[in-house]
Amino acid sequence: MTGIVGLGSYVPEIVVTNADLEKILDTSDEWIKTRTGILERRFASKDQATSDLAVIAAERALKDANVSADEIDLIIVGTNSPDTLYPATACLVQDKIGARNAAAFDLQAGCTGWVYAATVGAQCIESGMYKHVLVIGAEVITRMMDNTDRGTYVLFGDGAGAAVLSSVSRGGFLASELYADGSLAQHLVFPAGGTRKPFSEEVLRERAYFTKMDGSDVFKFSVREISRVSMKVLEKAQLPLDRVDWFIPHQANLRIIQAGAQKLGIPMEKVVVTIDKYGNSSSASIPVALDEVYRKGVLKNGDTVLMVSFGAGMTSGGILMEWWR
Repeated sequence: MTGIVGLGSYVPEIVVTNADLEKILDTSDEWIKTRTGILERRFASKDQATSDLAVIAAERALKDANVSADEIDLIIVGTNSPDTLYPATACLVQDKIGARNAAAFDLQAGCTGWVYAATVGAQCIESGMYKHVLVIGAEVITRMMDNTDRGTYVLFGDGAGAAVLSSVSRGGFLASELYADGSLAQHLVFPAGGTRKPFSEEVLRERAYFTKMDGSDVFKFSVREISRVSMKVLEKAQLPLDRVDWFIPHQANLRIIQAGAQKLGIPMEKVVVTIDKYGNSSSASIPVALDEVYRKGVLKNGDTVLMVSFGAGMTSGGILMEWWR
């Protein structure tokens, strides 16, 4: 079975509070807290790109796993905010950490990116193709947001989380589920910069180089998918819901988390919430949250952890695992 043998995360040092955003947007601390549950978020410094955050998280995960960079066979970076469209951010990470024997590629699946990456990485190990896979969720997503749009700019933060996957004798991944519904893609888009709408004067005028989101439709999809994907993964593992010790949903909005947990019947004391401190760090949110409960020492051997995400695409996915270190 495949499991996580090392974890690491990094959030930038710059803290941006709701009060800070009040100075540049028509918003208020109360408005943001009530609608999102966010109190503050982290912004990367001007000289930091996504690969820089990913490298710090990766090196911490390698140290935790007691695995050298040379031993890594594959690096997958789940990201929506790559350093460049090409080369892949994973290739930059490979070079910076000295993983000279590793293949490397980026995986773009919206905020579900790390769940997709971890599932793909686990399958590479299960097939016998690779021994050690480094999966990273990393974002400097704040640079993809319009600082004149209070509907999106207040939501997001930057960060990175990484896990080293290997074969394990105890615990590990019990089941996973991946899903997409491209018919809903228009609800969360980054309109320009691709082949459909290359950069132009028109793009600049329309501010189409920033994320556009239909919050109401994204909310509905997210609440639905939290419960649907959770039950699908539990069904695959033939495990009842009451066996879940920790529920780690994507940190998009506290109201989404609460609504999803309520629909499932999971008490909030089992739910990991970090959105108040970090905002929505997209594909980094689940590995950062997982690493946080691990570092706090509250994640115990034998605990069952359910991780569920949803994001642009629209995508969703979940992983059920038994923690054992």
